[in-house]
Amino acid sequence: MKRLSNLTASLSLAILTTGAFTGCLSGMTQSGAADAKTAGTGSAGGANSQGANSGLERCTAPIGTVSFHEDRNDTWYQYLTRDLRLPSTIPVLRLLTQQSNCFVIVERGKGMNDLMRERQLMQSGELRGNSKFHKGQMVAADYTIIPSITFSEQGTSGLGAIAGGLFGSVAGAVAGGFKTSDASTMLTLIDNRSSVQLAAAEGSARTTDWNIMGGLLGGSAGGGLGAYTKTPEGKTIVSAFMDSMNGLIKSVKAYKAQEVSGGLGAGGHLGVQGGNTQYGLEGVLTKRVYNSAKKEYDYEIINKERTQKWNFSSRKKIFYKDDLIRFNLVNGVPEVNSFIKLETRYKQKYWN
Repeated sequence: MKRLSNLTASLSLAILTTGAFTGCLSGMTQSGAADAKTAGTGSAGGANSQGANSGLERCTAPIGTVSFHEDRNDTWYQYLTRDLRLPSTIPVLRLLTQQSNCFVIVERGKGMNDLMRERQLMQSGELRGNSKFHKGQMVAADYTIIPSITFSEQGTSGLGAIAGGLFGSVAGAVAGGFKTSDASTMLTLIDNRSSVQLAAAEGSARTTDWNIMGGLLGGSAGGGLGAYTKTPEGKTIVSAFMDSMNGLIKSVKAYKAQEVSGGLGAGGHLGVQGGNTQYGLEGVLTKRVYNSAKKEYDYEIINKERTQKWNFSSRKKIFYKDDLIRFNLVNGVPEVNSFIKLETRYKQKYWN
C-alpha cells in the first residue's frame, strides 16, 4: 500500500508540474515541429525533393503524366470532410507522387478554372501580346490515380479498466488515455487512353494516441499539452496513403502488361451459357477448297480432341491450312476475323 501511495503521489506531482510547465509554454509556437509533421513531409520541386520521408519509394525517372480524381460523392469522402473535418486527400497525394519522381503531375482539379481563365483573358485581348498563351500547350494526362479510404473508428484498448482495477483511479486514468486509430486506403491507377486499370494498391496505418493529460484530468486541464500529444486521424490517413503509394510504385516498377489473345476488348474467352457467341475455342483448319460456283472457299475446322467439327464458307482466303488456331463461334459459325494462329503445321506434327 505504501508503494501504491508513493506512485500516486509521484503521478500527482507530475501532473501539477506538467500543468505549470504547460502554462508557461502555451504561448510558444515552433515552426517545423517534428511532432506536428505527418508521414507526407518535406517538399518537391521538379524531380528533386527536400525533407521527404526516407521510407517513400522512388523512381529514377518518371514513367508518364498523371492526374487525380477524388470521388466527392462517395461515403468515405463525406465522412472525411464532414465528420473528421479534414480537407481533400489530393494535396498530400500530389506531394508524395512528385517526391517519388514516378509521375509528372498535371492539373485537372480546381486549378483548371484558373488555367482556363488566363486563356480567356488572352483571347479577349486583355493580356500582353508576349504572354505566350496559345493553343497546344497543355500536357495530356497519361494516367489517373483514384484514392479511397476505409475508416475504422477510434476506440480504447481496454487497458484502462485493467489498470484501474490493479492500481487505482490514477493509473486507470493514464491507461484510459491510450487509444488507437486505424485507416485503410486504396490507390487505383487507370490508363486514360484505354480506360484499363493498370495497378491498384492497398495501404494501412495504425496510430496510438497517448492522451495522458486527457485521461488524468478528464480533458479539462493541461489542454494545450493534451492537444499536442494527441495524434489526429489525419496523420493516420497520411501514413496509410504513403503505404498505398509505396505499394503502387512497387507494382509499377515491376509492371507487366496483361495480354488477351485477339486483343483487349475483342470479345474475351469466357463464354456464357445460352449466349450467341462462344469465345476462345481451339481447333485445326483441316480443309480449304475453292468453290468456283459460289466464288468462295469452303472450310472445315476440327477441335483438338477431334470430337467436333465446324464447316463454313467465306470469300476470304485463310492461310492457316493445317495450323492450330483460336477462334470464336457466332451462332455456331466460326468467325473468320477472330482467327489467331497458335501453332504452324499442327496436323502434320500430331495427327499424322
